[in-house]
Amino acid sequence: MTIAFDIAMQRFTPELPLAVGLSGGADSTALLTACARRWPGQVHALHVHHGLQAAADDFEAHCLALCRRLDVPLHVRRVDARHAAGQSPEDAARQARYTALEGLLSDIEPPVRSVAIAQHADDQIETILLALSRGAGVAGLAAMPQTWHRAGWDWYRPLLQVSASDVREWLRAQDIAWIEDPSNSDERYTRNRIRRQLLPTLDAVFPQFRDTFARSADNAAQAAELLDELAQMDLACVGSPPDIAQLRSLSRARQANVLRRWLRQSHATTPSSAQLGALLDQVAACTTRRHQIHLKIGRGYIERRGQLLDWYN
Repeated sequence: MTIAFDIAMQRFTPELPLAVGLSGGADSTALLTACARRWPGQVHALHVHHGLQAAADDFEAHCLALCRRLDVPLHVRRVDARHAAGQSPEDAARQARYTALEGLLSDIEPPVRSVAIAQHADDQIETILLALSRGAGVAGLAAMPQTWHRAGWDWYRPLLQVSASDVREWLRAQDIAWIEDPSNSDERYTRNRIRRQLLPTLDAVFPQFRDTFARSADNAAQAAELLDELAQMDLACVGSPPDIAQLRSLSRARQANVLRRWLRQSHATTPSSAQLGALLDQVAACTTRRHQIHLKIGRGYIERRGQLLDWYN
């Protein structure tokens, strides 16, 4: 259920010291302010200068001024977040951001224990809608977790149940300024079209959509966890690399589930739906020793070697 900003902050109990990702926008400005007031002397701010627009310098200036007022140390790293050919701008920026944040965290002494990111309920809805538009499975529909562990730190999204409007209402009540990202109005980006066109319509037709969509994401997360546990059990039976005869003893759905797990766990690659379907067809047809398999899968190829499937790049 969506909750008020103050309630979300009361429920947030990370191990200290804490680092807060600070872009300079409304959400991170509110999160840093609330954390600094609650845990004075125990909070650091992390700012990633993406260099993607002229306003990036204004964001950094706002962060510097805010941190001075809050008496919070600010750590800044500049990155080149331009996307490569075939890569989405959002994905390129996200990867550059997390790499930079981890670099900043490694430099802080004494070390911080926890990291907070200011994504909120509307961001979660946008993520779910993007996943739906791409035909994602339950792992994608689970959207963003509220807590996770990465690179040695515990990461949190304490505002994930707070609406964007409630965050801004809290800032106005506190008379705290923030910077609006000029790119937020650029509807060339899918997230901006969702935010500006779809969310107001959903709000009018289904006023409780933030709560109901979040419940669906929670259900998808539970289903993804169960599928992962089943894949781990099946992988222990079929082996790594998988034995074709053992694979064929499973249902097609379980074959798909365990093959995804094997490829992700052992080779850090993910097949497309079409690639996985073609592979399952080949496994089904693999009834003789002479049947050969050679398919493009993810970033490499799968081929039959004796009684086993093997992947190589």
